[in-house]
Amino acid sequence: MKKHFCLALSLVFGIGSVEAQLGRMSGPPPGPGLSGSTAKLFGENSTFSATLEMQTGSEGNSDSMTVPGKMFFDQGKSRFEMDMSQLKGGKMPPQTAAQMKSMGMDKLVMIARPDKKVGYQVYPGMQAYVENPLPEQETTAAPNDFKIEMTELGNETIDGHPCIKNKAVVTDKEGAKHESTVWNATDLKKFPVKIEHMENGTKVTMLFHDVSLSKPAAELFEPPADAAKYDSMQSMMQQVMMKRFGGAAGGRPPGDH
Repeated sequence: MKKHFCLALSLVFGIGSVEAQLGRMSGPPPGPGLSGSTAKLFGENSTFSATLEMQTGSEGNSDSMTVPGKMFFDQGKSRFEMDMSQLKGGKMPPQTAAQMKSMGMDKLVMIARPDKKVGYQVYPGMQAYVENPLPEQETTAAPNDFKIEMTELGNETIDGHPCIKNKAVVTDKEGAKHESTVWNATDLKKFPVKIEHMENGTKVTMLFHDVSLSKPAAELFEPPADAAKYDSMQSMMQQVMMKRFGGAAGGRPPGDH
């Protein structure tokens, strides 16, 4: 993961009003990135779906945050579904979830399509989505650009799965090393049901539950056909604010602001 998903959410939603903060966003908050060095941790498991619980910070820390959701992955394409009202921690004001729900923004789906070099931030409650270009490094890196070295640390049971606990060091083509601790389930083709690493001095943990190694449906990686498309978060929020406060938005097509 190139950026820290939970810290981004904490910054965006934890300060000031939801409307003001979202209106200033230049793009979607990054999802739990499974590209590049992180994708290498999944080995031969190139397709799967699972319930994902993403945690930042140490347990009991006032800045810790937990983001639950549903993850789908297929050969580099990813989809992450989340409900903002289910976020825990991160010093989010109690009224934030209620504000977002009233705006139809409590449900969020993030789709990454490296093959198309775009990402979609979908708000089902608004029947709208924002399309943004993906960072170049997420669309040009090939699996062979990364080498992985595993060192066995022991055996543990995670969520009922017998696992081999490993230290994983992934080296990219520039020689940069990315170190993680992974718990590979021996009953799930070595799927990493738990991944833990440090990012910018913060502990990040990803826990995967109810894992299915079946190929997800192709339509999960496309934006809804009946949803309005916007080219930026600002243009979408302008439309939302017009409707919310009774402004005249008629005659202006979505994204044309």
